[in-house]
Amino acid sequence: MAGENHTTLPEFLLLGFSDLKALQGPLFWVVLLVYLVTLLGNSLIILLTQVSPALHSPMYFFLRQLSVVELFYTTNIAPRTLANLASPHPQAISFQGCAAQMYVFIVLGISECCLLTAMAYDRYVAICQPLHYSTILSPRACMAMVGTSWLTGIITATTHASLIFSLPFASHPIIPHFLCDILPVLRLASAGKHRSEISVMTATVVFIMIPFSLIVTSYIRILGAILAMASTQSRRKVFSTCSSHLLVVSLFFGTASITYIRPQAGSSVTTDRVLSLFYTVVTPMLNPIIYTLRNKDVRRALQHLVKRQSPSP
Repeated sequence: MAGENHTTLPEFLLLGFSDLKALQGPLFWVVLLVYLVTLLGNSLIILLTQVSPALHSPMYFFLRQLSVVELFYTTNIAPRTLANLASPHPQAISFQGCAAQMYVFIVLGISECCLLTAMAYDRYVAICQPLHYSTILSPRACMAMVGTSWLTGIITATTHASLIFSLPFASHPIIPHFLCDILPVLRLASAGKHRSEISVMTATVVFIMIPFSLIVTSYIRILGAILAMASTQSRRKVFSTCSSHLLVVSLFFGTASITYIRPQAGSSVTTDRVLSLFYTVVTPMLNPIIYTLRNKDVRRALQHLVKRQSPSP
């Protein structure tokens, strides 16, 4: 009924890609493969940084936390996306289920922003203040940074989800997306959505731009330290320790900015879904691949683990 509001706890219908039936089959297998690689890659990073003594440093502690976030992040989205792709029709999701998915999505997204910022600070201290590295980034300080990342995500998610799901919705509204993302759900509210859109967008921009600005500041100082080095070999070695993180930051903040900060006028539903699919499903797969292929310490730890597990001839 059009007059029903959120007090009746309406079901939402996730459109998914049911309007693009020719793409559903191929996308199902692509998303399934990407999800399995994501699970394997991030689990491997967690295992290596846990069991290898060479990876027991703040840098790899933060990397392990990032992989934990990526595992939860993609598991929050991929299974339901696969279910939607396997069906020719939009799939129902309960009011509570939609709220829960959005809540977890925001918690993990904001936590990842903060963790990437902490990793940039780690590189700054290691390169610009190496004599004080173990003091500044003590185990207690690292735990405090990780705890702050999670707490920031929880506070932001609680605020956003409470604001959005206190609005009235019609019964069985169709979300033109494959997940309960902030803006597609917010646009379905039957009243009060314009003020909420402004509040949510402002907070989203702040939580993307502030961490990104801090990361840029860290790398400007790192670049200054690199240019001050006399040896070309030293410059190359220092830059190689930062390149993986820089690439991950570029992927995460680049796709997040395109998805949430770009002008919505003229954007199509299909474009929004494809961008979100890359941002939520593909990027978590790429991060462990980047760190494994571009990081000598991780590659060496992987080789040692394989040798230990291989039967002796």
